[in-house]
Amino acid sequence: MQIALTKKLADAMGVKPPSAHEDVNPLFLWTANWTKVWDNRRAEDMLVLVNNATRFTVALYQVKRKDLKNVAEIMGSAISNTLLSMNINPALVREYLRLAGEVEFTQNRSRQTAAWVTKAGLECAFYVGNEYQGIAKMFSDTVGVSANYRYVNCSGNVNDGYVPYRALINALTELTGKQAYKYRAFELIVTLDLEVYKAIRRLIIPADIGFTRLHKVLQSVFGWENHHLYDFTIFGGNKRKPVARIVPFEEDLEYDEDAILMEGHTLAEFLPEHKHILYTYDMGDNWEHEIQLVRVIEDYDKESPYLLEASGQTPPEDVGGVGGFVGFYEIMLNPSHPEYKEMKEWATYWTLELSDWNSRPRVIHTV
Repeated sequence: MQIALTKKLADAMGVKPPSAHEDVNPLFLWTANWTKVWDNRRAEDMLVLVNNATRFTVALYQVKRKDLKNVAEIMGSAISNTLLSMNINPALVREYLRLAGEVEFTQNRSRQTAAWVTKAGLECAFYVGNEYQGIAKMFSDTVGVSANYRYVNCSGNVNDGYVPYRALINALTELTGKQAYKYRAFELIVTLDLEVYKAIRRLIIPADIGFTRLHKVLQSVFGWENHHLYDFTIFGGNKRKPVARIVPFEEDLEYDEDAILMEGHTLAEFLPEHKHILYTYDMGDNWEHEIQLVRVIEDYDKESPYLLEASGQTPPEDVGGVGGFVGFYEIMLNPSHPEYKEMKEWATYWTLELSDWNSRPRVIHTV
């Protein structure tokens, strides 16, 4: 595997790499740069790699100068971990890395790939800024995932545009002869009971999905705006007695010392052993989503999370819980109601019926 270093990264590593070999399969070529996420910090803190054949992005945050002595190892791990975090078949990932061989650093002489890695760095910096908000001590080598879901190469002919992760997966399946996806998954039904009707979503979810990502998936399929606190409560056979409560922030433990911090925990730790999970969003309005396991799929061979079916519109944020929504809903059904105009203005783009797009089966891209 050849990794072409920008001058900034080569200088930071203290190396003078040779020119790249021109006869190498571009799938085994990556361009790498060292860049900043935060303007108010003196040192660079993120490594960004872009695949020369597909523009697939891998990014590592935080990477300090002292870490660069092991940079070949951490780059290889980051490529593997990024692919695995997207549920790519582990056998395919291992075969790609075997065929690519040991990391060899070369000098980047391509303005095009330099531009690609610079643009990818900006996209990853936006993601890190929004996701981690300046956390001092953390490391992640999968922060490049979100950049791979965006169309690239659209500046010329619109027909030349493509999505990097699809381009890489197609290329790797052809290269290795192995299927793209093979992993354990759960089919779930998630129900939000609103009294006047139920908002229901049927999903395929990776079994090893973390609770933070599961929260983002549920926010997406129910159309919430992620403005409020949330938690997950696990129940066994007795729905009144919880087995565990999963919370996102350390501050939450101050109010419930028996709760479990969700970092590092996955859905498979609780399903299928425990049959019911309650996802509560907005502790004021108290939107309770009941999660039920439909089936376990041992060797799922497609991309997920995937929305199979959706019915029932989600309430607007801050409507006042189920009781407030029932009153709001009755007003919205009656354009002659004296409060109709005021409510419609407050609800802005909210509609009575779920749109065709929001009810359409589709992959849910969250990281």
